[in-house]
Amino acid sequence: MPSLSIGKLAKASEVKVPTIRFYEQIGLLPPPERAANDRRLFGPDAVRRLAFIKHARQLGFPIEAIRTLLDLADDPERDCADANALAREQIIAVDRKIAQLEALRSELKRMAAATCQGAASDCRVIEALSDHSLCEADHPEPVRASI
Repeated sequence: MPSLSIGKLAKASEVKVPTIRFYEQIGLLPPPERAANDRRLFGPDAVRRLAFIKHARQLGFPIEAIRTLLDLADDPERDCADANALAREQIIAVDRKIAQLEALRSELKRMAAATCQGAASDCRVIEALSDHSLCEADHPEPVRASI
């Protein structure tokens, strides 16, 4: 595969150009070669590396974990114990998110079950959203995916 411009790399990897620039800026992608006109030129390794990063992000791995996983992938002779540990940590994080989402679903179902017919001033959903103490269980903010 010949060298790719950042636009062609974005298309080939299905990763947006600003995201590619971000990954380059934080060191997940090595600096590309530059053409005489200073355009970035990426090789086939960049497509594979972006596919790796994209898949790891889809599985919820944080950036620093992906950095460690990429370091391991770049050195195939290293022991994969770190990769196993990171996968176990991610399982724990996913289980925590699932528990939070189940608590949120339960609370939303309880709020929706108290159906209201009439004015919004008598609406149980609005009342519960206005006063957290009316909730049956504590439900912290859901964990948001980081970039």
